Amino acid sequence: MDITILFEILKGIGRFFINPLFYIAILSAIFLGYRRVKRERRFFHTRILDGWSELKNMLLMGFVLSLIISLFSVVIGLTVSLELLVAIFLVSLIGLVLYLYHVLSPIIVMTLAFCAIVWIDWQDWSYSIWGIDLAGRNVVEGLVITVPVLAGLLLMAEGILIRRNGAKFASPIVEKTKRGMNGVAYYSKQLWLLPLVTIIPGDGIQNFAPYWPQFTIGAEQFSLIIFPFVIGFQQMVRQKLPMYVYPQMGGSIVLIGELVLIVGLLAYFVPVLGAAALALGAISRTVIGVYYSRSEDRNSYAVIRSEKGIMIASVLPDSPAEKMGLIAGEVIKKVNGQLVLTEDELYSALQINAAHCRLEVLDHSGEIRLTQHVVHSEDNHKIGLLIVR
Repeated sequence: MDITILFEILKGIGRFFINPLFYIAILSAIFLGYRRVKRERRFFHTRILDGWSELKNMLLMGFVLSLIISLFSVVIGLTVSLELLVAIFLVSLIGLVLYLYHVLSPIIVMTLAFCAIVWIDWQDWSYSIWGIDLAGRNVVEGLVITVPVLAGLLLMAEGILIRRNGAKFASPIVEKTKRGMNGVAYYSKQLWLLPLVTIIPGDGIQNFAPYWPQFTIGAEQFSLIIFPFVIGFQQMVRQKLPMYVYPQMGGSIVLIGELVLIVGLLAYFVPVLGAAALALGAISRTVIGVYYSRSEDRNSYAVIRSEKGIMIASVLPDSPAEKMGLIAGEVIKKVNGQLVLTEDELYSALQINAAHCRLEVLDHSGEIRLTQHVVHSEDNHKIGLLIVR
């Protein structure tokens, strides 16, 4: 490998770790975990996942997707401008600091960044930010192709992450219904970090590939930057369980991402389609968020106190309850043959025959299923159930 290329790769990695957005995202994920644990202890006197779960999820879950998107970008020669990366940084920073994760959907971030670049170009402004000179120049013609392609790829990644992890971090919240009963809503607020290899025009890789196909104009030299793209997500559900809502929502977002990507690739031949792809993606993603928010009002709850038994709000990981196959939204009707309607009745019935504890459970379709598991005497009062009181 040419020493120049190797040196540029090492510099690209270094640029990732000196990017303030990386550390701000880490602090934000830690804060998310702290807020979630504090909220769960207020409602249920225990936490479901440890406070570091959001940070681990942010750093690990998007890694494979980052590799795929980076490889695709390099193969097709997708180059971006320094102005675009700075604009993405500023939009992401504002979303993180203001705790507005709605705007951290990739299509929203990329659209806002693109509009900022268009405005700077139109006004022919020049800025100097942290020693980086950003001059108003004609960068829009190239970006109208690269931005929608990159936005489409990241939007697909967002959908996949929501589909796979949205329900896992859905934290239960006790609310009062209009009839004064206790209902449970589930709030999922997450961050994912995707370290993407981006190629910018510059004097970094001089002899790498002067013939390399690219979408920007007239660049013969390249530099590598591994940029920390931050994806944010927040959504509340009430009328349906998270395990059903978030996979459906994620699937819809993946479809929008595919559409944005296809139209963005067509913009190589008809540039105006690039702007249309961004507008279509941003509007569609906003409509999806509004639709799910509006449909989850307080008229009805999937998880609410039941007269048929004990309603499960959540199950702690690696607990006896999880080993029994119990899940949120199910109703425990009988324990060791005893009808149970309260928490005290539940734990009293558990002591009848802990060695072969048998439960009758109403599943999500209202059908009875049987499950059993050994419950040790010391576990009688900590089997891992969070119930609706």
